[in-house]
Amino acid sequence: MNQLYKNRHPYMFIAPAVILLAVFSVIPIGVALVISFTDMNLKGLADWSSISFIGIENYKQLFSDDTFLKSIYNTFFYVIIGVPLVIICSLSIALLLNYGSNWLFTTFRAVYYMPSITNIIAVAVIWGYLYNTEYGLFNYLLSFLSVENIPWLGEPTIAKISLIILAVWKGIGINMIIFLAALQGIPKSYYEAAEIDGANRIQMLFHVTLPLLRYATFFVSVTTLIGWMQFFEEPFVMTEGGPLNGTMSIALFIYKEGFQFSQFGYAAAGSFVLFAMIIIVTVLQFKLRKSDTEY
Repeated sequence: MNQLYKNRHPYMFIAPAVILLAVFSVIPIGVALVISFTDMNLKGLADWSSISFIGIENYKQLFSDDTFLKSIYNTFFYVIIGVPLVIICSLSIALLLNYGSNWLFTTFRAVYYMPSITNIIAVAVIWGYLYNTEYGLFNYLLSFLSVENIPWLGEPTIAKISLIILAVWKGIGINMIIFLAALQGIPKSYYEAAEIDGANRIQMLFHVTLPLLRYATFFVSVTTLIGWMQFFEEPFVMTEGGPLNGTMSIALFIYKEGFQFSQFGYAAAGSFVLFAMIIIVTVLQFKLRKSDTEY
């Protein structure tokens, strides 16, 4: 006990963070796990005695719920297409912007970063006009190519692709900044040595730059994948999950069940299914990661 008292200062420094983490993350997760095994609804908030323990019935019902199964399919559709697009686009833009440091390149860095910090409601209003079937800008431009009006948000598959385009545009900025920071941290001596050896720009890109970006690429891949597994804002503000649940994501399904239909136990079960999926996918990423190589 005396030893613990003598070494109390490190614990005092981390105590506020640990307390906040416990109060706002660990304890709510535990409570939600308990709720997921009950039939808790709006009535249960007023009268706890009306809450019944139903075991894994919520989980059984989830996997026989067509809407939930559709939301799983939609979420993986978003992830499989959206995550590679975000990574490739943000890395490409970072590589282009890394070639210069004058005011033009600085301006473009701000331009590409601005969508990431723009309010999603403002974004939805603008993109809603762009996607409008009758007088939207996209269909207006396509009319010059004699292309008929495309129902950007009116057909399930096209609506999913439309939301992916919006989310990619909005998500490029943060990842671009991460890649730029990693690019600027690469020592110039590597490029000088490669140039002496006769390497051209393409060879330096694939044999120097990209290998040295492995940590940044892995970090961006993990965080982007987790973010897209929780795809919520875009379908919520643009389509509300329609048409015909064609854009319903798991996160939006959980929100609707919990906050619109007040089925808290059912929504909590859905959130833990999503939680398990995120854990599994993240662990797989770590397992598939190649062993570190020193350069």
